[in-house]
Amino acid sequence: MISRRSMLAALVAAGVPIGRLPLLAAEGPNGSPVRPFDFDGLMAKAQAAAREPHRPAPLVAPAVLDRIDYDAHWKIRFRPEAAPLIGATPMQLFHLGRYAREPVRVHVIEGGVAQGLPYSPSLFAMPVDSPARLLGQDAGFAGLRLMRRGNGPDWLSFLGASYFRCDGPDGQYGLSARGLAVDTALPWPEEFPRFSEFIVGPGEREGEDVVVYARLTSPSVEGAYRIGASLLPQGPQRCEVAARLYFREGVERLGVAPLTSMFWFSETNRPEASDWRPEVHDSDGLAMHTGVGERIWRPLRNPDEPVLTSFLDDGPRGFGLIQRDRDFSSYQDDGVFYHRRPSAWITPRSYWGEGAVQLFEIPTQDETFDNIVAFWTPKLQPAAGATLAYDYAIDWQERDPAPSSLGRAVATRRGDGGIPGQPAPSDRTKYVIDFEGGALAGIEDGVELSVEARDGALFQPSVHAVVGTNRWRAIFDLSAEPQARVELRAFLHRRGDALTETWTMLAQA
Repeated sequence: MISRRSMLAALVAAGVPIGRLPLLAAEGPNGSPVRPFDFDGLMAKAQAAAREPHRPAPLVAPAVLDRIDYDAHWKIRFRPEAAPLIGATPMQLFHLGRYAREPVRVHVIEGGVAQGLPYSPSLFAMPVDSPARLLGQDAGFAGLRLMRRGNGPDWLSFLGASYFRCDGPDGQYGLSARGLAVDTALPWPEEFPRFSEFIVGPGEREGEDVVVYARLTSPSVEGAYRIGASLLPQGPQRCEVAARLYFREGVERLGVAPLTSMFWFSETNRPEASDWRPEVHDSDGLAMHTGVGERIWRPLRNPDEPVLTSFLDDGPRGFGLIQRDRDFSSYQDDGVFYHRRPSAWITPRSYWGEGAVQLFEIPTQDETFDNIVAFWTPKLQPAAGATLAYDYAIDWQERDPAPSSLGRAVATRRGDGGIPGQPAPSDRTKYVIDFEGGALAGIEDGVELSVEARDGALFQPSVHAVVGTNRWRAIFDLSAEPQARVELRAFLHRRGDALTETWTMLAQA
C-alpha cells in the first residue's frame, strides 16, 4: 500500500500545488488512525522527549548546504501558486541553505488532523544551476512565513533556531523574538533551542488569524508552544504565546520571552561611528513597566565590551525593545528604512514572580549582526526534571505603550563637560536628556529634575523648556573614576508628582 507521504510527494513532484492537494486520510504507525491534533498531545510529546537523551537533527547533505550561500539562497523562491491556505492566509515555506541548515517538519491542520507537507524542489523557483537541486526529495524545509491575502508581502516568519518576527505597522521587518534563550552571557557557549516542528492551522480564538503550534528542542530543554497570531486592523500584529517547558538538564540562566535586535549608533554615540548616516539601529531603547508600576527607559549602547545589566523585579507588567525615533531625518536611509522598524512589547498574562529583566549589549562595528538581547529570567533557575509554563503577548507596534500622563525620554546626548567659554574639565562628561509629552504638555514652570549617580559625582544639574518645542531638557555633568561604571537615573517632577518615566543609563568614565 502506498503511504500518504509517498502519494503527496508524487503529486508535488508532478507540479500539483500544495493548496490544491486532495485531502488524504492521515495514518499512524502500521496504518492506525491518528488522533485529532491538540496542544495537550504536543505537550505530552515534548514531556516524553525530555525523559530521553537529546537527539540532534541529522543534516541533509552538509556539503550541498554549504554551497547554498546567501546569494544562492536569495535566488530560491517558493512558488506563490503552491502556497497552502491557512484559513484565508497563504503560507509559504523557506528552503534550506548554509545559514538555515537544520530541517523542520511542517504540518497543516486539516479536518482537525495535522497533515504533513512533503518537500519537493518543484515547490521552489530556482536557477537551473542551483546547488539546491542536488538535495533530492527528502530535504525538508527551513521555516515558514505567513502572507497577506492575495500573496501580498509576508507579515510573520519563522526561520532559524527559535527565531520569529512580525513586520509591524509599517510593513518593515526589524528585531526578532525567540522561543527561548538558554545560558546567554555566560563563560561557556550559549545554547540555542530550535523549533523542530510546526503545526499550522486557522485561528481558534476570537481575533486570531492563524495559530502556529511548535515543538522546541535543545540539549537542556524540550518545549511545546502555541502562538496565536493576529493581523490587527491598523497594521500592528499580536502574538499570544503559551510556552510549556520540560527540562532534561538544569539551566544556569533561562531567558523567557527573549527579544533580539541591532544597535550600532544613535545621537548618543554618533561620534564613535564613521558611517555617513546620522543613526543606525533597529531599536533605540529597552522600556520596562515594573511590578510596582514604575516606567523605565534605558537607551541602548554599543559598548567596548559585552555588558549584562539586570533590572530586578517582582511580577513585571511588561518590557520590550523599542524603536521610539520614527523620523526619517534621524536616519536618512531610504534603502532599509530604519524609521519604520517595529517595536516589540512583551505583556505577561500571569504573575511571573521574582526575577529580572536582563539586557545584554555586545560590541559591533556594523549593522549586519544582532548585538542586543533582552529577556526575563526567574530568580529560581530550573533544575533537571522541572516543568515551567509562561503565557505572554508580543505586540509588534510603533512604540511602547505608556500612560498619557507621563512624558517620555525622546533623545539622549552626551559630550564634553563644563561651561562654554571656560576651560573644559578633562574628567567630566555632559549628559542632555530631552523629555516630551504626557503631563509636560502645557506646563510652563515648576518642573524640577531628580538625578542620581551611583559611584559618580554630579555637577550643574538643571532643567528647562526647549524654546519652540514641546520638550523639556535635563542637563548635568558627570565625573567618575577611570574605568568606573556609573548607574544614572533621572526623571522630571513637579510638586512631588512625577511628570515623566525614569530614564536610566550605564555610564563609563
